[in-house]
Amino acid sequence: MASTILNAPCTVPSVKGFDTQNYSGLRPTSSLRFNSGRTSFSGRSQHLFVVKASERHEGHVKKVDMSIEECEAAVVAGNAPEAPPVPPKPAAPVGTPVIQPLQLSRRPRRNRRSPALRASFQETSISPANFVYPLFIHEGQEDTPIGAMPGCYRLGWRHGLVEEVAKARDVGVNSIVLFPKVPDALKSPTGDEAYNDNGLVPRAIRLLKDKFPDLVIYTDVALDPYSSDGHDGIVREDGVIMNDETVHQLCKQAVSQARAGADVVSPSDMMDGRVGAIRAALDAEGFNHVSIMSYTAKYASSFYGPFREALDSNPRFGDKKTYQMNPANYREALIEAHADESEGADILLVKPGLPYLDIIRLLREKSPLPIAAYQVSGEYSMIKAGGVLKMIDEERVMMESLMCLRRAGADIILTYFALQAARCLCGEKR
Repeated sequence: MASTILNAPCTVPSVKGFDTQNYSGLRPTSSLRFNSGRTSFSGRSQHLFVVKASERHEGHVKKVDMSIEECEAAVVAGNAPEAPPVPPKPAAPVGTPVIQPLQLSRRPRRNRRSPALRASFQETSISPANFVYPLFIHEGQEDTPIGAMPGCYRLGWRHGLVEEVAKARDVGVNSIVLFPKVPDALKSPTGDEAYNDNGLVPRAIRLLKDKFPDLVIYTDVALDPYSSDGHDGIVREDGVIMNDETVHQLCKQAVSQARAGADVVSPSDMMDGRVGAIRAALDAEGFNHVSIMSYTAKYASSFYGPFREALDSNPRFGDKKTYQMNPANYREALIEAHADESEGADILLVKPGLPYLDIIRLLREKSPLPIAAYQVSGEYSMIKAGGVLKMIDEERVMMESLMCLRRAGADIILTYFALQAARCLCGEKR
């Protein structure tokens, strides 16, 4: 079928005061032709302007002085346009010796000479996704400041906890670990409150999962917050920490936390064989999707002091040296790591963090599992105190310390600086 051609007058009103002579890319046209499928029409227009998109630059119409061909011809003829002059060589201070340059084939400083180059070649990066935020909770409704840890609080589990988690999520921190301040009246020698399904931690987990379903919740598996003796295990009358009986209690605690919605249970007790027993207990209850982050190399450190004040969980007698590792030992960390791997741990943790960078690196090189580091309360409080006393730049030292943990091999970092550091990374003001 032949196409139909319609001839009809088509008049486009002129734009008042629009001078086409002053705008490159705009030109009057006297003819107009439209084609659409098999139908087309042509007409005449008195004032129609065509804008050439190729002559628009960065959103502004610019006047074109020379075509590309004319510019190239000028350069070929030796009429290249002038560029800014080469800057002069900066002068050395008076008295600088005049020497022959060293004949060096390798000058590492070349890759450090500007912020852009340093950023290009940075080997280690850090982001809010690397942080796990430890949060202290209690039964009260008010948030109570912790004297030994400036900026940290015992949060009321109903309101303060939810608000703090919301702040962390706003800057990209979506992983937390909970530590409860348990009422003394609920503490006992066997720590039975640890596996109360309606206890403080299970209630807080259920509340957080209701508010933030995608929040990653780590929990602490240990008896010390629930023990009237303040130890991580059941204490025999002669002061010995009972291993296997404690593991039995820890399994019930881990299952209770998983039942409430925990994503990762974290045995911090350092009892022998607890990872395998917890794995078996979780699997038997249908929680094979719940991960285990084992405190693999937890040292009997003096850096834990402020934490124990926060939870009021100091040992009633003695110390924890019969189950936590000797700070002088290095190779022993491999024994613990091999045991935890074989028993089913998903993540291996080193605690404390900064004083034990060599242990973090050791596990990173020897294990394919993710490595966690805990920047503990003593590390946090020292940096805070140094900042208050103006001895150090708190923010710079904070970020450097976290970067050092990442450089040593930590995939995730448990740190009380999580919110502050994430805000720094996001460019927020302190």
